[in-house]
Amino acid sequence: MLNLLRSLIPGKRHGAATRASHAAEPPTDVVVADAGSFSISSHLSHENGFPLLDWKAARAWVDTLADSRARSAAWAQCEQAWLEHLRSALGPACHLRKSGDSLLLSTLEPNVANATLEFMSKTLRRVVRVLEGIAQAPEEGKHILIVFDDDDTYYRYVSHCYPTAGEFAASSGMYINAGCGHFVTVKSDLRAVEPVIAHEMTHACLSHLPIPAWLNEGLAVNTEHRLSPSGMPTFTPRQMHAKHLAFWGDAEIQEFWSGKSFLRNDDASMLSYDLARILVSQLSGDWERFRSFALNADLSDAGASAGREHLRLDLGAVASVLLEREAAAAWTPDPATWLGAPERGAFR
Repeated sequence: MLNLLRSLIPGKRHGAATRASHAAEPPTDVVVADAGSFSISSHLSHENGFPLLDWKAARAWVDTLADSRARSAAWAQCEQAWLEHLRSALGPACHLRKSGDSLLLSTLEPNVANATLEFMSKTLRRVVRVLEGIAQAPEEGKHILIVFDDDDTYYRYVSHCYPTAGEFAASSGMYINAGCGHFVTVKSDLRAVEPVIAHEMTHACLSHLPIPAWLNEGLAVNTEHRLSPSGMPTFTPRQMHAKHLAFWGDAEIQEFWSGKSFLRNDDASMLSYDLARILVSQLSGDWERFRSFALNADLSDAGASAGREHLRLDLGAVASVLLEREAAAAWTPDPATWLGAPERGAFR
């Protein structure tokens, strides 16, 4: 949809609007009435030509404010101030636009930029509607999308998220959760980031709940597929089922319940996301019961107690049936066997 809009719009630049939007210098401070100020300029560093804000310092300052509304407003000002500095670094053709709780930094033509902002706002509304009674819009922070003009600029920017050594898969859109969560993509293919936005907005709308990783990711994947279907999958359902049957055992299923299997660098990660998707799809057939389960599930036991109380099911037994195994106690979530604290999810 966004690519089609872009193809229909003439390529001329709106020079006057561009000059007007860049008349002011980026702010050096964020000031909150009766609460002091935070120096943006003294907490900025630069990497590969891009300004990076010390978000830990920003958070520490925001947390000194007593009023919740003041904290929310101060954090939003820090986000916008940083984006103004980034806009300046990206050049005079770059605009920062806002619609509701969404911010867009790009050189996109106005009509395309507006359509992009509308997609972000619409996606948030749809996530809350699809996950009725479970999801809620975050009270703090904006939804931020940065669209770079070309692959080189994109990869220079995202390089600070990767280790200095190693080989990494190519991408055209991703979510960066480093203090200030934001989406990034490349101008040539805006659609590539749409599933990422749907997935990560779901996580943001679930952040108020202490749910386990498998439930967090299962809800996010199912919502992503519903709101922004992607292309052909890598494996057929038959192939994926065979992979599941060959992989999961007693030790592996406990890694799944603890969330650790999502972090492995082999097929375990792919299979964990898929198993989480299947479990949520199966368990949510009765939405009222599932909603009660999700609102009471806790990562400390992978939602096992909530499953027994609100679904009247043993989660291990459900997983056993799906993976064609005999039900066994070893498949029920058992925190005593987990290595380290359980994971909350929202890994991307």
